[in-house]
Amino acid sequence: METKRPPATFTFDSKPHVLVVEARFYDDIADMQLQGVKAVLDRAGVTYETLTVPGALEIPAAIAFAIRSLDFDAVRRRFDGYIALGCVLKGGTQHDEIVGNESARALQELAVKRVLAIGNGILTCNTREQALERADPARLDRAGAAAEAALRMIEIKQRFHLTPKRRWVAR
Repeated sequence: METKRPPATFTFDSKPHVLVVEARFYDDIADMQLQGVKAVLDRAGVTYETLTVPGALEIPAAIAFAIRSLDFDAVRRRFDGYIALGCVLKGGTQHDEIVGNESARALQELAVKRVLAIGNGILTCNTREQALERADPARLDRAGAAAEAALRMIEIKQRFHLTPKRRWVAR
């Protein structure tokens, strides 16, 4: 069993704004994941929005939509990072492997090609019990760890000056 780490601390040039994309296929697990993420983001003083999608496979597309929307709405607030939340449980077919692998691949591709700070909190578990242990903020809190990863990547992007200048356009 892992020991609980102390909460991470972050230093930002400017306070980030984060998009949390959650697949609520299993509501009880999703509630715990969101609780863990909100605790990390609130502690860091970060602003955030949440967006719900049908399943884990739709999470990368939703992040791509958010990025693309900036081309059509110049005043929309830019997201500095993204957190993907969902749960894929082992079933009787290979569907769970496809969903888990493809969503992870697409998130990594977005992060690398689009230079995005993404925390992957999509659980891929054999059993519901494993998922509950990993989702629970009082236990393994993998969603909180995904939030910390996204915030750390935002820090790194700011260090390398990879954050665009804010544009303010009056409507």
